[in-house]
Amino acid sequence: MEDLKNYLIAKVLLYASDTLDPDVEKELQKVRRERSSKPVINVSSGTSSIIAGSERTYNSVRAYLSENNSAASVARVGCAGPASFEPMVCMQLPGKNKLYFRNITEEKVEPLLNGVFHNDIVNDDLVGQSGSEGFELWPGIPFIDELPFFAGQKRVVLNNCGCYDPESIEEFIARGGYRTYVKTIRNYTFEEVCDIVEKSGLRGRSGGGYLTGLKWKHALNTASGTRYLICNAKESDPGAFTDRTILESDPHRLIEGIAIASYAIGASSAIVYMRRGSEHARKRMQNAINMARDYGLLGHNIFSSGYNLDISVRSEPGAFVCGEETALISSLEGKRGMPQIKPPYPTTSGLLGKPTVINNVETLMNVPLIMQNGPEWFRSMGTENSPGTKIFALTGKSRFSGVVEIEMGTTLRTVLDEVADGIREGKNFKAIQLGGASGFFLTGENLDIRVDFDEMKEKGIGMGAGGFVVVDESTCMVDLVRYYMEFIRNESCGKCIPCREGTGRMLEILENVIRKPVSEDSGTTLERFKGVMQLETIASVMQDTSLCGLGQTAPNPFLSAMRNFREEFEEHIFDRVCRANICRGLRTFSIDVDKCTGCTACAAKCPVNAIYGTRLQPYFIVEEKCTGCGICFDICKFSAVLVK
Repeated sequence: MEDLKNYLIAKVLLYASDTLDPDVEKELQKVRRERSSKPVINVSSGTSSIIAGSERTYNSVRAYLSENNSAASVARVGCAGPASFEPMVCMQLPGKNKLYFRNITEEKVEPLLNGVFHNDIVNDDLVGQSGSEGFELWPGIPFIDELPFFAGQKRVVLNNCGCYDPESIEEFIARGGYRTYVKTIRNYTFEEVCDIVEKSGLRGRSGGGYLTGLKWKHALNTASGTRYLICNAKESDPGAFTDRTILESDPHRLIEGIAIASYAIGASSAIVYMRRGSEHARKRMQNAINMARDYGLLGHNIFSSGYNLDISVRSEPGAFVCGEETALISSLEGKRGMPQIKPPYPTTSGLLGKPTVINNVETLMNVPLIMQNGPEWFRSMGTENSPGTKIFALTGKSRFSGVVEIEMGTTLRTVLDEVADGIREGKNFKAIQLGGASGFFLTGENLDIRVDFDEMKEKGIGMGAGGFVVVDESTCMVDLVRYYMEFIRNESCGKCIPCREGTGRMLEILENVIRKPVSEDSGTTLERFKGVMQLETIASVMQDTSLCGLGQTAPNPFLSAMRNFREEFEEHIFDRVCRANICRGLRTFSIDVDKCTGCTACAAKCPVNAIYGTRLQPYFIVEEKCTGCGICFDICKFSAVLVK
């Protein structure tokens, strides 16, 4: 291993060229396991993969190879994107294209390996094949990039995910990694790097869309002997998991992006600020940093360039508001994570009062590619004012879920219909929710909007950090808004009154709407209606007077839902009806006396003892005591419990 390390440093990193000697390239193919003389098996190993059982799959593969004395190599790789396919297994026989298989649980391992090794492939779990010139095709098997999920994407930032072992720096270097970083610190000045990134038009991918190169210049031009670079990998929005996927699947490119960005602003210290509880991602990231340090890519006088850099990993305290940059800085300083008034901006006075640049994971992942291929290459993708690509986390009711990367300028309809492959189970589309807990609901009328910072801003829509939640007809919009408001209320730091009191009052009103009133008189209905009308006033005050983006955007889910689904709110208020039959407080349960056998199962399970009767005789439900939990409906074997 030490010989390989010295070889890669001397022949690849120090050479730092895009074109290598043919003999060196041949050796790198072996390190990449592309031209192997033995079968190569890759098992996905991201968080979603592990939850689906990939560790048991990996152990079963190793056990099979041991029992059959096979010389095949097996490795854990990152997530390729489609969470619906986990655990995924990729197999490559010598000289042939790679084959991808989905949902390979431990009991499927033996028949799968037997089939591939004996050219008797079972098509049930086969996804497709991939390969390049010089490899033998598998006849009759489609290419994986022809599948709808991949065909609609433009994988630039994600092109390494699921392709290599993220715990092998050797394999990353053999794939071209860190060459751009070494070339940058040895051949470019700080200002030149900032100029290149500014010319590329790269905008921050955290939702604001501020020009990255311009932000770097602000920090660089602020007089100070110390500067900091912070990678914001917190990602705490419900329904977003893009950063975690990148950290687990391609941590080395993120380190390369952090290192180049740190060099561009003259920072010798960088911090990866991670979400608490993401232990798998944290471990991958820390291991990658340790390996980079061992290779001399971090430390003092890196590759005789005169540049010093160290990267550390820090975990956030568990508060959603710490994703806001000033609250993030406060938490790193050991203070309570609370937003501060701006200006001054962090690029002028940030961590410990020093100029600080905060970029999110996706933004930094683009940096090595821009430095390698040039700003014109980056501008060739996307739109004029929003070049490049955008990563989304597809969740909700779509047929396919997972992490996807699409070119800027792509319409939301294309993402929904082609990449996500529409709505599952034949249900009707209802809305898309963008921007996380404080995002917007977009209906079918808005699906032709392009993914573009300026175009979406003109229509009052925020792109957010990458959550793309698909909602179908079985979802109650009132209950969904209540869920988001409860989340925001719990995560408010409490510093400013509009956010602290406003979120609590909005939640209280929404909770009254989704349950039956104690009294059925007309005054109760009027009070409920007046409460909802107050929501719009409260929302307006919060938007205008809250201190940070959390409070200012907190009303967005309600306002967009009220604008597009007002009739659902009116049904809840006036008719006490939830069309999706989700709001338990509005459901009425009864027992059909003709079907009830008196088995007592429902009465025994009722948590509030609202069901009475005599054994072997029909039972009945006391409506005043019933909480609408639905346990009786679920447990009845004779379909005697009715709900309306």
